Amino acid sequence: MIEFLTQYGLFLAKTATLVVALLLVVVLLVSLASRRRHHQAEGHIDVKNLNDKYKDMYEALEESVLDEELLRQRIKQERKQEKADAKARRKAAKKGELEEEDKKRIYVIDFDGDISASATDHLREEITAILSIARPEQDEVVLNLESSGGMVHAYGFAASQLERLRRKKIPLTVCVDKVAASGGYMMACIADRILAAPFAVVGSIGVVAQLPNFHRLLKKHDIDYEVLTAGEYKRTLTVFGQNTEKGREKFIEELEETHQLFKDFVREYRPSMDIAKVATGEIWYGRQALEQGLVDGLMTSDEYLCEAANDADLYKVHYEHKKGLQDRLGELAADSSDRVLMRWWQRISQRPLM
Repeated sequence: MIEFLTQYGLFLAKTATLVVALLLVVVLLVSLASRRRHHQAEGHIDVKNLNDKYKDMYEALEESVLDEELLRQRIKQERKQEKADAKARRKAAKKGELEEEDKKRIYVIDFDGDISASATDHLREEITAILSIARPEQDEVVLNLESSGGMVHAYGFAASQLERLRRKKIPLTVCVDKVAASGGYMMACIADRILAAPFAVVGSIGVVAQLPNFHRLLKKHDIDYEVLTAGEYKRTLTVFGQNTEKGREKFIEELEETHQLFKDFVREYRPSMDIAKVATGEIWYGRQALEQGLVDGLMTSDEYLCEAANDADLYKVHYEHKKGLQDRLGELAADSSDRVLMRWWQRISQRPLM
């Protein structure tokens, strides 16, 4: 028995040693990959033709709905026309008469905002790429925006990226299918035109700040917490220190100043709107937002893009970030936990929320 336990203990020790060695190898590989990633290009621009996507959808339905003989004739005519167009282009190219098409191009980008507007890292690359080829006052950029806002400086920087389009006279349309509130609306208001779904949430032109204070709890347990500053208003409110009325007043004053800057920013781009009426921090649904002048039309992004595809070439532009092993493993873990939480929530929910 003792001999068996000894052998079993040696086996466990060898197994543990092997596992630790494998973990060290994985950590080393991840570290090397991370270092290598810093020396390589961070990512690339991916472009997809949305006209082709809509055409494929149409043809898939055509095959199921239309008479087989009629479909065959239509396909034959389309191919004949495509060959004729290609032949004409080759002939023009040989003669040096080939010119750039005047057909409008629409560049479609997405922005899914979180509290720190982290999607701005991709947005800046996408706009830089678009500005390198977009034709002023002829082409257009469509931004599918979804954000309930976040940190002032982060969304201010995101809005500055959209201002680059305005300065280059590239028409900008913002589509809001779900929400563009607070910092999200700060971005949206820059557009030449804002389109919202009927029940999209829009507005929330206000500023909020909140923080807990544990001073009384620390005092109860005889714990001192000191805040040392140079400058009278370097720190107005703290989480652990004792807050003063003077500090609160200064903090509120700073919030009001930020709110005023926000209102001035919105007024600059939407001067016809009654800013005093809408800049109360309230939110409006699409139909109400249209009445208040917060948006210019009621339409989903799908409807707008499908209609635009009849007269323009649509290109979906997305910046693809190169993901290392560590990033992929992190995303896999996050996705798995999200799925588990979603299933759990669906089980305990008794009725949908509106």
